[in-house]
Amino acid sequence: MIRLKGRVIVPGRVEGEALVSAQPLSFYGGVNPETGVVVERGHQLEGLNLTGKILVFPYGKGSTVGSYVLYAMAKRGTAPKAILNRRVEPVVAAGCILGGIPLLDRFNLDPVETLKTGFKVRLSEDGRVEAWP
Repeated sequence: MIRLKGRVIVPGRVEGEALVSAQPLSFYGGVNPETGVVVERGHQLEGLNLTGKILVFPYGKGSTVGSYVLYAMAKRGTAPKAILNRRVEPVVAAGCILGGIPLLDRFNLDPVETLKTGFKVRLSEDGRVEAWP
């Protein structure tokens, strides 16, 4: 069992499968909000679906419109269950706040290096994360 502790930006208690990328992600133009599929050419997650996953990536990039894309995904049911960042930035933070998507950052261990795609992940409202293969 891997245990991490992070700063809570948007609280939530969820469990799901990790989808991990070492690359930053833009939700505006990088993700199809209707399907939840990453469409950014050359991205490590290109062609994969974020819907219902615990999405782990270093930080967001791109336009502020990305906040509204995350919000739209939450309303459509295509959003990740939660997002774990090394360090959150305003675009992802605003989108998660608007969409009610649990969001954590500033972990005691780097989630991008520690967690692997396919791990089962459980988040607590106090910022505790448990993960296992």
